[in-house]
Amino acid sequence: MLAKLRPLMATAARTKPAPAVSFSTAAEGDDHVHYNHTDACHHLRWTAKESYEYMYSRPWSRVVDFYAELVRTGAGAAGLAKLFGKDESDYSVDTNGEDYTEPSEKQASTKPFKDRGGRWERVTFKIVLSYHGGSFDGWQKQPGLNTVQGLVEKHLGQFVDEKKAKQLEARSLPLEGCAVVAGRTDKGVTALQQVCAFYTWRKDVKARDIKDAINKAAPDKLKPLHMSEVSREFHPNFAAKWRRYLYIFPLDEDVKPISGDEQSSKTLDGPEYNIKPQSFDVGKVDKIIRQLEGKSLSYKMFARDTQASRSVGPPTECFMFHSRAAVVKLHSADENREESTRAVCIELVANRFLRKMVRVLVATTIREAAAGAEEDALLSLMEATCRRATAPPAPPDGLCLVDVGYEDFDRQRCFIVD
Repeated sequence: MLAKLRPLMATAARTKPAPAVSFSTAAEGDDHVHYNHTDACHHLRWTAKESYEYMYSRPWSRVVDFYAELVRTGAGAAGLAKLFGKDESDYSVDTNGEDYTEPSEKQASTKPFKDRGGRWERVTFKIVLSYHGGSFDGWQKQPGLNTVQGLVEKHLGQFVDEKKAKQLEARSLPLEGCAVVAGRTDKGVTALQQVCAFYTWRKDVKARDIKDAINKAAPDKLKPLHMSEVSREFHPNFAAKWRRYLYIFPLDEDVKPISGDEQSSKTLDGPEYNIKPQSFDVGKVDKIIRQLEGKSLSYKMFARDTQASRSVGPPTECFMFHSRAAVVKLHSADENREESTRAVCIELVANRFLRKMVRVLVATTIREAAAGAEEDALLSLMEATCRRATAPPAPPDGLCLVDVGYEDFDRQRCFIVD
């Protein structure tokens, strides 16, 4: 029977149409596959390799140090307000009262009845954390790696109830709590006001106890900003209405010029090479990135490392509330040094983000601005047939999860506004 099916299977394989992917290789056996852009500025657009080299040749240590100082001081999102001349008090975390519950959480929750037991009796704590991306291997707990989740859950183990502790012991598992997060961050990505939740059936646990425990986990690298007891129904991910990311891209410093490889830079009319752009206009970046604002779009071309099931359809759609870019100056934390670093900040606020979406958006926007592409360049790339049409992800060092919102989005709380 199987032998009879094999000819049919072979025929089906031969007649199956080729996928509609438009790309070309620069040379036989070349490791870098380039997407075949056909617009007027295609000869000025950086290749994937050139874009990668340009992004990673920047003075990232200055951005890393800037983020490290914000985490060390526990400034949270308020620490960024100085960059844009904003009032720090408008971005501070509310630390008044250990049993504080967000107004939206009160409205959305249903108070448990007195006669209910089990899960209705558990106590849920909302935890606002700040951590330095360069000091950890990302958020998600992984064997043998120093992750934020692994460290937080280890120190939450002392607050686990007796029943849970026995279950863990029976399975020969370490005594650890369970922290549910608003959004996982990759290795190298900093968070200023990340939100996670922890629950326990123990009634003697107080928010102050949890804060003190996490404070000892990794001083100056991981800092709990606020703890509060919230409704049992609160979920940091599902309850969130928006998330805000900020990407800081340093502009100063002499970097290696982009010359382009022989095959990708050669003109069609002669052996001369095109001169690839060595810089970009920040105003152009702002105009390109603004085209995403107020639209619900599929960002599958700007995602990386996603499952096949999440590459099509609604799971790839995101609504962008706010998308702007501006130039700022990063001042050194050392008071004896007066020098500052010019940088472009890209602020993005959306209801959700796909994996590595922000970093790909930043790198692609800068690439398109440098090439002199039209303002709707990002919208056009969303119709591409292959992810090679977009640039490789920008370095994680410049990315920061600023905060997560559980109230309706308010544009006035953004850093970059008209």
